[in-house]
Amino acid sequence: MADAKPFDAPEGATGALVLASGEVLWGRGFGAEGLAVGEVCFNTAMTGYQEVMTDPSYAGQIVTFTFPHIGNVGTNADDFEADAPHALGMIVRQDVTEPSNFRAVERLDDWMRAHDRIGLSGIDTRALTRRIRTGGAPNGVIAHSPTGQFDIEALIERARAWPGLEGMDLARAVSCEMHYGWQGGRWTLGQGYGASDGEGERPHVVAIDYGSKRNIFRNLVEAGARVSVLPATATFEEVVALKPDGVFLSNGPGDPAATGEYAVPVIRRLLDDRLPVFGICLGHQLLALAVGAKTTKMHQGHRGANHPVKRLSDNVVEITSMNHGFAVVTETLPETARETHVSLFDGSNAGFELTDRPAFSVQYHPEASPGPQDSFYLFERFVGMLSVQEM
Repeated sequence: MADAKPFDAPEGATGALVLASGEVLWGRGFGAEGLAVGEVCFNTAMTGYQEVMTDPSYAGQIVTFTFPHIGNVGTNADDFEADAPHALGMIVRQDVTEPSNFRAVERLDDWMRAHDRIGLSGIDTRALTRRIRTGGAPNGVIAHSPTGQFDIEALIERARAWPGLEGMDLARAVSCEMHYGWQGGRWTLGQGYGASDGEGERPHVVAIDYGSKRNIFRNLVEAGARVSVLPATATFEEVVALKPDGVFLSNGPGDPAATGEYAVPVIRRLLDDRLPVFGICLGHQLLALAVGAKTTKMHQGHRGANHPVKRLSDNVVEITSMNHGFAVVTETLPETARETHVSLFDGSNAGFELTDRPAFSVQYHPEASPGPQDSFYLFERFVGMLSVQEM
């Protein structure tokens, strides 16, 4: 191979990850053919790859899984967190194998193909993760061609031309399009998803969907609420017209400052009306912006199901599920905001509550999916704050 060109694919390579820096990582493509451009991140969860791929918060991102055996439990109809995958693609170490799980109904590679998502195996995911930790989350192109033929120079230019997540509002694209009432509770083995009993007597939560996962609504139901869902662009008037006892601000993708252009004025009016508010992830960041704080793009972000968070009220450590590339700047929180949780990985803000209004939020995902359930108490706390309005 002495006469090989710099970008010649090695034998057997049918896929590539091409970074804006010009680096090329060769592998074996699976799932859909074609290419996708976005931010390359990594997730450290050992389980739940289907929930990760269908989490709307991953819109615009290519997920590197640090756990090497992805696909072993197949896919099924119950583990969707949205109607379809939102992550652009996945990068894994080992080839996808036949599933070995009683819940499996489809192989992961077939599922990826059916949902037009690209996968890349045979990558040294440890080395790629170290590269992201050192240099930050890069822009890149994931490409799959059975012929192994790629125009690498053109792919590098595609990666360099992509503007990045900073300044990008993605909530509009992944949010629901109209108001609907949520039905169904949490999943149990052998029974599937539970029903929403006694809805008329339950406090009414209006959830603003910036890219919400389904298990958030199921956890609200489990905690005792009935749930209505509104799009990310819902106005204050549309929210209060539903006579909520409390308002939930969901997770979602993109830059909170961009989404905040239309979301923050609504949240401020909700706070002025003293409606109880609970936010997570993007909703946490938007609540912070609404009270005058700032957010910032993180170097590598937090993504996984094993993130330790310290609860400052009693020093208890929660193991949490996280997925975010932006964070609230603690020093910019106003005097009326009390920090309640911090990340034990880097000390970044993981939660706060307002001292003058009934509102609180956390940076992590208390519904997990995947992940531990240490933080379910937050749903119970929120629902416990609510009093049922007379209809």
